[in-house]
This record gives sequence, C-alpha cells and structure tokens, in this order.
Amino acid sequence: MHFSIPETESRSGDSGGSAYVAYNIHVNGVLHCRVRYSQLLGLHEQLRKEYGANVLPAFPPKKLFSLTPAEVEQRREQLEKYMQAVRQDPLLGSSETFNSFLRRAQQETQQVPTEEVSLEVLLSNGQKVLVNVLTSDQTEDVLEAVAAKLDLPDDLIGYFSLFLVREKEDGTFSFVRKLQEFELPYVSVTSLRSQEYKIVLRKSYWDSAYDDDVMENRVGLNLLYAQTVSDIERGWILVTKEQHRQLKSLQEKVSKKEFLRLAQTLRHYGYLRFDACVADFPEKDCPVVVSAGNSELSLQLRLPGQQLREGSFRVTRMRCWRVTSSVPLPSGGTSSPGRGRGEVRLELAFEYLMSKDRLQWVTITSPQAIMMSICLQSMVDELMVKKSGGSIRKMLRRRVGGTLRRSDSQQAVKSPPLLESPDASRESMVKLSVKQAECRELAGDWQSQHRCQCQ
Repeated sequence: MHFSIPETESRSGDSGGSAYVAYNIHVNGVLHCRVRYSQLLGLHEQLRKEYGANVLPAFPPKKLFSLTPAEVEQRREQLEKYMQAVRQDPLLGSSETFNSFLRRAQQETQQVPTEEVSLEVLLSNGQKVLVNVLTSDQTEDVLEAVAAKLDLPDDLIGYFSLFLVREKEDGTFSFVRKLQEFELPYVSVTSLRSQEYKIVLRKSYWDSAYDDDVMENRVGLNLLYAQTVSDIERGWILVTKEQHRQLKSLQEKVSKKEFLRLAQTLRHYGYLRFDACVADFPEKDCPVVVSAGNSELSLQLRLPGQQLREGSFRVTRMRCWRVTSSVPLPSGGTSSPGRGRGEVRLELAFEYLMSKDRLQWVTITSPQAIMMSICLQSMVDELMVKKSGGSIRKMLRRRVGGTLRRSDSQQAVKSPPLLESPDASRESMVKLSVKQAECRELAGDWQSQHRCQCQ
C-alpha cells in the first residue's frame, strides 16, 4: 500500500484561531485524510511508548519559529518518508495504534458522523448484498457483516477480501485496491462521490489448492463458482471452444465442483486482470494487458504484424520491485512547493532473472501499478506461508463478546446463468519467449529482498 503526502494546505484554526499547515495523506493516489504536524507527532510518541525508539524511523523535529515555504516542503517530504516506513514495517504497519489513528483521521477529514447505514457490496457476478453497518466500521467489521449475510462460516472469512473497484461503461470492474485495516469502507467509497465506485467481495488467495478448503462449504462453493463463471464471461480465463462446451455441459448438470475442477486447469484461472497499459518489454512503449495470478505476472501483447502473444514473469525470479511516482510540471516548467501539480504517473519496475546470471529491469506504466505491487507482495507472502508449512486458514479477530456478529436475515448466492457462446473475435495466443534456460530461482535472496520499494 503506497502512502504519500503530495501536498500541504494552509487552513484556518477553529473559531477563527491562527492558521496552520495541514498535510494531505493520500493512499494509492487518493486523499485519505488531512492531519496536522502535532497529530502525527502524537502518533509517533504513542508508537514510541509501545514499541521503543529503536524500532521507529526518524521523525522530523519541532521548530521554534514559523516555517518558511522551503521548510514546509522539506517537512512534507520527511513526513511522507516516515509514514511509508511505518506502514511497510510488519510490526508498526499492522499495529492497532497506527491503523486506528488513520481510521479516526479519515472519518474526521470527510466529516462523516457515526451512524447506522446500509452499504451495498457486490459479488463477482454482480449480485448485490446489502448489509447494515456503522459508518465507523472498519474493513474487518464490514467483511464480517457480508459473511454473516451470506452465511459464510467464520473459518472461511479469511479466504475472502473486499476490493474497491470502478465500474466501467461496459459493466466490467477496474480494480483500484484491496480495502485495508486502516480504512472505513463506507467512508472510502462514499468520499469518492461517484456512483461508478463499488465494493466487491472476491477470494483473496492465489494458490488454487486452497479452493479445496472453500469448496467444502456450500456458500464457499457458490461464491467460487459465481466468481469463476464471471471471470470466464469477461475473458479473464482463457478458454478454447471445446473447453467452453465442456464447462457449459457441467453447468447444465449443476455439477459445480466438477466445473471448478475443470476451470482450475485453464490458463489464467484465479487471475486478476488490469486495464490496458504500457510496458518496455519486449520493446519500448509496448501496449500490454497485465494479469496477476499463480505466482506470476502475465503480459499479453501484440507486436506490429504479429499474433497476440503472452510473456510470463514468475515472482520467484524477481529479485526486487519498486513503485515510482512522478508528477509532470505545469506549463512553464516550475512549480511552487505543494502546488500546481498535475496527474501522477505510476510505474511498476521489477528486476527479473531472464537467463543464467542475466538480470533485466522490466517497467510497466499503469495507474494500477500500486495494485499490481500489492498483488506481487501477497503472492510472495502466500508462498512464504506455504514454504514454512503454515496455512492461510485464519480467523478474524473477535471483538464483541468473543463472537462474530451474525445477521438476522440471510441471503443466498444466486447461481449465475449458463455461459454464453464463446466470443468469435477472441484470438488464440502464442507464448512469448522470456528466456529462462538454465535459470536458477533467487532462493538465497528471495525471502529478504522480495519487498516492494515505494518511492
């Protein structure tokens, strides 16, 4: 998750008090909250009490006199680095102190009172699930409410997540981000002030072997089935005409488990597809469509005069990756600190082992670069859990009397309609050579270096 403080604001104090500088904290390029230096200092001091000064990154010191514009900009940069460092630290970034601070600041900034509301959550097939929540409910609370509405067992809740998406004109979803523990879903979606933003429930793991756990339960099976049918209809899962015929036959027999078993063998099953973007592989400014899944990034592309091709980049052969952001200067080439900034350009770059002893940087330019990075990190985390012999089966924290909230009224997952005839315009795809002869996996550095470096 990418934190930034791209700008400051001069604001009047309460009841006509003296003006102060406010720092706008953005998450993945979207305003999350607006805070004062004193509030961030209070957070720092609280974290220091709980975890000790040695654990914390450096915090910009207080100043006795008013700051000059240059000093305001310097402090902004220092605070941005501080917030990024805290968030990326496994201990500090997951602490309740840090996350509750951001939730309170989000609610105060958006001026949303705490009250009960109905929140619409979509399933992958477009089915609407209405849940009653508080505006101050965090992501776990809302996820629990959706699970209760669908009668999903407690021990399967951790296999699913809530995602913020933007619904495009053709009805498909563009994934913005996975909702995090530091935000309030109702506030996050309503503060965007656009009907095209929605919250979607989708499975949160990558390894299809975990499907077995979910398919043991009726509701879990129905959720996976609905998501898979939807992904096939969108063209996210690559299906031949014969495979399509077999899948439709299993649908007609209402053989959901057999349908999913066959779907698991298909290319791009369980992948997340991103909007069309640009990469510098295999050549500069190459239009591509990126998909993430099965411990890899897939790039679909078409070179001039050639057939549709696909290049696959395994996460175990990525030495490291980073997300960088740049802001073009306005016309004239100069900009005062924190003002006159244009649209942010995001890039995901990863260093990849192309062949024995040959590393190469590959760069993808996309507004969804941060979401791609999050997918890479979650794939690495999942692989490390599996390597250590652990399991992703997990229970969410229980808060109210030790039990999860259950809904008075429950809603069934609707069975999706039969698959439509395959799109005749869809092309077959050939594999693009990403040289990996005599490749060794980066096993020695993998555990320590596979962390996103956000700049």
